Order: sequence, then C-alpha cells, then structure tokens
Amino acid sequence: MTRFIGGLDRLVAAIVSAGSWLLLPVVVLLLLQWPLRDIFRTWSRDANDLGQWLFALYVAMAFTAATRAHTHLAADAVARHYPERTRVLLARLGALFGLFPWALFVVLGGANLVIASVRAMEAFADTYNPGYFFIKLALWLLAGLVLAQAIIDVVRPRREHP
Repeated sequence: MTRFIGGLDRLVAAIVSAGSWLLLPVVVLLLLQWPLRDIFRTWSRDANDLGQWLFALYVAMAFTAATRAHTHLAADAVARHYPERTRVLLARLGALFGLFPWALFVVLGGANLVIASVRAMEAFADTYNPGYFFIKLALWLLAGLVLAQAIIDVVRPRREHP
C-alpha cells in the first residue's frame, strides 16, 4: 500500500509540475490575439481557441498544485490554533468526506458530457477549430487529480504548514 501511495504521489507531482509550464504558452497566445487581430488580421481566433484549451488544462492542474502546496484559500482562522494532530485529522476527514465524493461525482456525473465530446472530437462553436473537447477533458483531469490527491491525503496526510 505504501508503495502504491508513493507512486501515486510521484505521478500527481509529475503531472502538476508539467502543467505549470502551460502558463507560458497561455500567456503568449492570449497576448498575441490583439496584434494578430489588429495588425495581421488573421489567426487571432485560432490563438484564442488554443489559449482557451491550454488554460483549461492549466487550471485543472493548478487546483491540485495549490492543495499540495497548502496555498489554496482555506477557512483556518480558528483551526490554525488547533493542535497539529487535530489539524491533520481535519484535513484527512475533509479529503475523505469532501474532496473524494465531490471528485467521484464530477467524474461519474460528467461522464456522458465528456465521452460525447471526445467521441465527436468537438470543435469550438465560433471557429470550428478542433480541440474544444480538451476543455471538457480538463474537467476529468481536475477531478482525477483531486481524487488522487484525496486518496494520498487520507492514507498519508501531509503536515500542515505553520
């Protein structure tokens, strides 16, 4: 079990680390829209489409990255004064009864939407550019990473940062 959790933890870390690099092309593509539209009068909508699906993938990974780094928003004004053991227990219970069921619901509840989009290789409605299905796949990526992180936190919760 420890080996599985360690492997899962390394896999999630690798995915989140790789996803951090998506921010650079997103920024470049979204900044290029204006010159492409106003100066060159071409490709601006294509840059926007590509930027949108890269941004969706980035956000899907960023949520778990923030959770792993303990930098997400948290209502801990009172809890920070709890003993370390109590905070670890609360984090474990939150992952088990909050994040795990939510992520499972998103994976199962979004199945028809995501599968239909991927099967159809859904395109952007305005431009008919391929790739809109990546935005819907990002939903599963988000939920899958949250689910994996919840399993890691329940079995081996990380210590709270001071």
